[in-house]
Amino acid sequence: MPMSVEPRRVAMISVHTSPLEQPGTGDAGGMNVYVAETAKQLASRGVEVDIFTRRTTGETPVEAELVPGVRVRHVTSGPYEGLAKEDLPGQLCAFSAGIMQAGLSVPEDHYDLVHSHYWLSGQVGWLAADRWRVALVHTMHTMARVKNLHLAQGDRPEPRGREIGEVQVVEAADRLIANTDDEARELIELYAASPRRVSVVPPGVDLDTFTPGDRLAARRELGLPLDGELLLFVGRIQPLKAPDVLLRVADELLRRDPSRRHRLTVAVLGGPSGSGLDRPHELEELARTLGIDDVVRFVRPVPRPVLAQWYRAADLVLVPSHSESFGLVAIEAQACGTPVVAARVGGLPTAVGEAGVLVDGHATSDWADAVGSLLSDAPRRLALGSDAVRHAAQFGWGATTDRLLDVYRQAMRERATGSTETPVDEARSLVGVPTAVIP
Repeated sequence: MPMSVEPRRVAMISVHTSPLEQPGTGDAGGMNVYVAETAKQLASRGVEVDIFTRRTTGETPVEAELVPGVRVRHVTSGPYEGLAKEDLPGQLCAFSAGIMQAGLSVPEDHYDLVHSHYWLSGQVGWLAADRWRVALVHTMHTMARVKNLHLAQGDRPEPRGREIGEVQVVEAADRLIANTDDEARELIELYAASPRRVSVVPPGVDLDTFTPGDRLAARRELGLPLDGELLLFVGRIQPLKAPDVLLRVADELLRRDPSRRHRLTVAVLGGPSGSGLDRPHELEELARTLGIDDVVRFVRPVPRPVLAQWYRAADLVLVPSHSESFGLVAIEAQACGTPVVAARVGGLPTAVGEAGVLVDGHATSDWADAVGSLLSDAPRRLALGSDAVRHAAQFGWGATTDRLLDVYRQAMRERATGSTETPVDEARSLVGVPTAVIP
């Protein structure tokens, strides 16, 4: 019988973005939500969590309490301002030194496990786990080789250095967590990960915040037209997320039916990020070029209770990403009872399930057909909205954390005994998938 182990204290590492930052701004996105929500859930189960992240301003406190049992520890590494995510590999040594220094203030066996998020954190987590003689669990969130296979037109490919760094983390981690079966296959096929070390743990959604509600009341609160049609995009403004698809769809719908102009509102909620910072006003320029700027609203990122109102207010939420490891926006919208039209890429088929519409490719005509069909069919939208709520109910953060804890226990047992267990809840079809040896 396997030995019983329970994590008491976990060190989470999120180098490039803090769980305290507003999702949708800069590099803050779904990963921030994932780290914050799983840490809070772990604390509610009696597991103490320290989240190590980079200090980005002189005013940022060295430590901050997210909730009781969860500390965010800000590590000074490099200048506070002016560093893009692409600059951070040069600061990993300083960040690692900061974590090692923090480790001197606690007993040697203080942490039971390290859980790193994104490849930059995996590089640091590799060193920390080795120094503290504990297991390393790693979640990629996004992968360079996957993104480079699905680049948007004009987008920059991920650098070779990131690919190499990811391969190193895959080799070093005791356990790799994939959001979906497809992501697990990508780890195995593109990074030669051992299937026995890959566990599938779908992310979650805050089912207390993202709930169905009154559409008219939400529109009234947000100052939106009470009647008419509202199409919504939520996310970071960058080519990877393809917000331009929403504008091109709106333009095509207006071409097909000019009378729609008086009743159509298109909302883009988010801020520039990544390669989108190269041309931060490109989307506004596109709206003007298409001649639809009169129906488009650009909205800065908002707190989650307000975001839930935007979801409730919308007739449809579009998620046209070129690559998406899961798609938290899709599951949040569905939890609010709003149908989703999404690209059939990455984890979106899992996030959307049968409760929304998936579109192959990014051709404007295909997207306009899907969106136009739903806008003209209120009974179908209503049925999809009901299905969406039921589908999203399966993805609470509590369920995610239960599965994370199973992975933690496995990793700790393996570290203690030197054996390797088959991952809990692993898609069994993954075992035996041919691996590609990547040079």
